[in-house]
Amino acid sequence: MILQETIDKIFETTNIEEVVGDFVDLKKAGVNYKGRCPFHEEKTPSFVVSPTKGIYKCFGCGKGGNSVTFVQEIQQSSYPEALKYIAQKYNIEIIEKEISADLEKRNSDKESQFIATKFACKYFEEMLWDTEEGQKIGLSYFKERGFSLEIIRKFQLGYSPKKQNSFKNIALAAGYDKKVLISSSLIGENDGGESYDKFRERAIFPIHAY
Repeated sequence: MILQETIDKIFETTNIEEVVGDFVDLKKAGVNYKGRCPFHEEKTPSFVVSPTKGIYKCFGCGKGGNSVTFVQEIQQSSYPEALKYIAQKYNIEIIEKEISADLEKRNSDKESQFIATKFACKYFEEMLWDTEEGQKIGLSYFKERGFSLEIIRKFQLGYSPKKQNSFKNIALAAGYDKKVLISSSLIGENDGGESYDKFRERAIFPIHAY
C-alpha cells in the first residue's frame, strides 16, 4: 500500500494540464485548456481541462475526473498504478508497506471518499465567494456571526446552493462515483433509489485535521 503522506504529496505536486498534456494536444482557452477527447472520436474539441479545479471533463462523451482517474482511464490501470505513474513523472519517491487485500480495499475506498470530500470543500467554497446567492446568504451569515474574512478563507468555509441537486450534478459530471458520494455522506439516497444533495442551502463548516 502506498502511504497516505506519499499520496498527499502526489496530489499537491500534480498539475492536471501537464498529466493530460502527455496524451492530449491541449490549447489554452481562457483559464482552462481544450483539446480533442482521447476517449472517443470527435472533430470539434469538447474536452476541457481546468487547472484551478484540478479536473477534466468531456462535454461530448461525458467522461471526467482528476489526474489519477485520467491516467487510470487512458492506461486502463489500477489506482496504485496511476499514482506510481504520476509519482515517476514528478520524481516523487513511492513508499509502500505490505497490507492484506481486505485492508487495501478499505483504504482505497477511504481514499476515494477523501478525494470526493476535498472536491466538495472546494466547490462549496467557490459557491460562497463566486455566486450572488453565496455572498448574499452564506457570506452575510458568517459576517453576522462575527467571522472575519481572514478566518472564513483560512478554514475554507462554504455555502451549498438552494438549487436541487446542484452539487450532485457537478460532482457526477466531474467523474465522481455516485456510490462514493453516498458513502462520503455528501449526497443521500431515498427508498426509491433517487439521490439528492444532503447539504442544500446550508452554510458549510469543513472539518480540518491540524
